[in-house]
Amino acid sequence: AAVRSRAEVDATLQTAKLNPAELLPAVQCLSFSPRAGGGECCLLQLEPGLCAELEAGRSLIIRGEKDEHAVLCSKDKTYDMKIADTSNMLLFVPGCKTPEELNADPASCNIIHSQIAGFSKNYWELRRCRPKLKKLRKLLMEDPYEGPDSQKDQTSTFSKYTTEDLLNLIQASEEEILHHLQVIDACQIEGYWRILHFDYEMKLLNHVTQLIDSESWPLSKVPLGVCLEELGSLEPREMIEHILLSYGRKYVDDGEVFFEMREDKICRAIAQMLLQNAVKFNLAEFEEVWQQSVPEGMTTRLDQLQGLALVDKSSRPETIFLLKVEDLPEDNQERFNSLFGIRQKWTEVDITPYIQDLCAEKQTVGALLTKYARSSTLNGIKVYNSRRPIS
Repeated sequence: AAVRSRAEVDATLQTAKLNPAELLPAVQCLSFSPRAGGGECCLLQLEPGLCAELEAGRSLIIRGEKDEHAVLCSKDKTYDMKIADTSNMLLFVPGCKTPEELNADPASCNIIHSQIAGFSKNYWELRRCRPKLKKLRKLLMEDPYEGPDSQKDQTSTFSKYTTEDLLNLIQASEEEILHHLQVIDACQIEGYWRILHFDYEMKLLNHVTQLIDSESWPLSKVPLGVCLEELGSLEPREMIEHILLSYGRKYVDDGEVFFEMREDKICRAIAQMLLQNAVKFNLAEFEEVWQQSVPEGMTTRLDQLQGLALVDKSSRPETIFLLKVEDLPEDNQERFNSLFGIRQKWTEVDITPYIQDLCAEKQTVGALLTKYARSSTLNGIKVYNSRRPIS
């Protein structure tokens, strides 16, 4: 490539009617490298926090199987990746100096010859998104753990998953995956993450609540040591501790480990057990049976069932039926289609538990409803229905 002289640069400035006094004295002359090619380089636009991650030596990982839209994950956040086109061609110039880095001294009238190593007409834009965690529960529910004596567990052909497996399969950051494993009460058995089969979970919970009742312990102070000693002959000790962790808050008092049992979660689990074998349940009868079924000292309330069961106030008599938020689609539009297929008109109070998890960062339920539903007033109450026909 021809190398420009200072005289040629000055002549070009004169032709362009530019005053050299208004420009920095140093001049950068660009030329394309013989090896410069488009499409070989990818640009990624990063927010300052992600830049700091890379500068600190940490990794950013792109996750997704072939049929999934790729996401980028840091240690604790997930981002959607989208190609953004630009009208200006973006040039990659190694060693390129910014105006701030160039010497403003007029005596330094040097010419810097730089080669363009590559170019691009687009870049990857990142947008913070919800981690795609529905698949995590789905994978673990392929083979729920039914206990140490289960013949099914010994002959199962389903895959089991380590933490590493889940990191390769789930489109979420490591911290988000590990947190969600806690949320869904998964536990590690022989190095693999498992979810307990609901019947086995209820069996373990029943052992613990019966022991609490027989020992007349306060629900706020259940001793781990005695539970393991008394129930260890019935079930593995690690399963007893896991059920206490799932349904209680662990704390230490005077050197001994205790659990404060979570009343709402226990009442919710017993309600699920009662509802799972009925299509619909007479509400008044259900509330009576439910209160009789929970451990003594606990009080059942319908607000304990948010995102688990739905009351139909339009039927006579009123009924209740199982509707679990985790069984609904993960995609926003599909979720709303599913909900409006179940019920044509929803109040905000009823629909909120079923769409709360769809809210992106700083997004409200109200904003979601404005986008995906149409509001009207029925008997003086604001209700929401679908913006599009539901087949």
